[in-house]
Amino acid sequence: MVSSLSNAALERGADAPEDRLAAVDVARGVAVVAMVIYHCAWDLSELRLIATRVTAEPAWQVFARTIAASFLVLAGVGLALAHRDRVRWRPFLRRLAVVAGAATLITVATVLVFPDSYIFFGILHAIAVSSILALPLTRLPAWASAIAALLAGLAPLAFGGGILDAAPLAFLGLGSRVPVTNDWVPLLPWAAFVFAGIAAAKVGLPRRPAGAAASGRLGRALAWAGRHSLIVYLLHQPLLFGALSGIVQLTGPNPAAVAAPFARSCAASCAATGQPEAVCRATCTCTVEALRRAPLWADVMADRLSPEQNAEVGRLAQACFARSRPPG
Repeated sequence: MVSSLSNAALERGADAPEDRLAAVDVARGVAVVAMVIYHCAWDLSELRLIATRVTAEPAWQVFARTIAASFLVLAGVGLALAHRDRVRWRPFLRRLAVVAGAATLITVATVLVFPDSYIFFGILHAIAVSSILALPLTRLPAWASAIAALLAGLAPLAFGGGILDAAPLAFLGLGSRVPVTNDWVPLLPWAAFVFAGIAAAKVGLPRRPAGAAASGRLGRALAWAGRHSLIVYLLHQPLLFGALSGIVQLTGPNPAAVAAPFARSCAASCAATGQPEAVCRATCTCTVEALRRAPLWADVMADRLSPEQNAEVGRLAQACFARSRPPG
């Protein structure tokens, strides 16, 4: 999801700690914490330690997109601060190289771990490319960035399909198909958040950072995470996923998570017959429990039922359905 923090690598808005804006570091740190929470939930779901399908839950989807948007806005804010007087080419190119290199590393790593859903244009890719496009806006008035943000946000509504569906152009976000990938942050409309961040910084932030450090342990911890967000981004998932993979090797997957795909398929088949959702849910839950008691569950999961076992599964499902229907 997300996920991505080129803010630290790309746009430190200053040369020295006293020239930084602590509020931006803290905001970035909050986004880092949110990102770690989301990825922890995603890992638990992917490893079937919890039954919730994080990628299919609307609340989790909104959470992930909010995190991505916050990093992009903060990347724009960082750009505006870093180049408020002039374009500082050497720092910009150095940080751009770091982010682009990290994005490439993410692609290579996910090709190895998730070859069917590797990340070809995630948050780091989006920040790197968006920052190149946004750099000229740092020298223009805030209204220019605001217009650029509006146009980028509306672009997917105005264009789409045809040649834009070609796989090499998927990163633009203008095709009619959503690619299979674990983290997709297409250039459009997401670059709009970087442009909006520049506009917001020009309007709402002081021309010179105040230089005050974050106060309190929590504030200092968040500011530290914000300043080192790229490192946190690159390290936290291997550590989280590795640790949770070790746990699942010891405990096995959550039985409810193992049963979830069967229960969803069962509920969909039941709903297709016109039965109420509550009846279908109760029927399928009852059926899973009955199959475990039979025991037929392992054979159902392995798809190796004999004709006699298939008949028994049908009998159990019918009994559960009869029990779940309201009287009358």
